[in-house]
Amino acid sequence: MASKELIAASTRPLVLAILSRGESYGYAIIDQVREQSDGHLEWSEGMLYPVLHRMEKEKLILSSWKIGENGRKRKYYRLSKSGTRGIEAERTQWLAVHETLVSFWGAKTCLS
Repeated sequence: MASKELIAASTRPLVLAILSRGESYGYAIIDQVREQSDGHLEWSEGMLYPVLHRMEKEKLILSSWKIGENGRKRKYYRLSKSGTRGIEAERTQWLAVHETLVSFWGAKTCLS
């Protein structure tokens, strides 16, 4: 299980990465993170929704209400043009962190 600090720091780039694949809603985003991380990153709705709202205010993502497969209204999120550009900046920053950690830890623990 990842620390709260690591989860908080990784939320924004992970949301951008998920939404770069297409629109999604909150619970589906949480589920995708759990699945992709093999359960190492456990997000809660209380943690995710404030981040989504902040990203929406920053114009990185857009939202719209739609009727889901079960007939319930769901708020779907998608990348804005600014969010699409933001992905590359986030990627560059995280790769720099990754490379720095690998240089300290040695190539045998490389994450890629």
